[in-house]
Amino acid sequence: MSAVMTTRPPVESPATLLDVKQVAAMLCCSPRHIYRMSDAGAMPRPRHVGALVRWCRTEIEQWVAAGCPKVRQAGRAG
Repeated sequence: MSAVMTTRPPVESPATLLDVKQVAAMLCCSPRHIYRMSDAGAMPRPRHVGALVRWCRTEIEQWVAAGCPKVRQAGRAG
């Protein structure tokens, strides 16, 4: 009897980290606008994984559901 291997599509976890292009597509804007909003403190802070910049999908979804409130003071520090 031969075993048939089936592959399942990857299950997308709600805690998935998104890159700037994915966040931009989710919010229907440009990647540059995402960086501007992030620098201005107008959206959830990204995570830095080495040299990569990523946003948590659930934080973005919750932020959108809350009406996209400003989340912190402008600037990268602090």
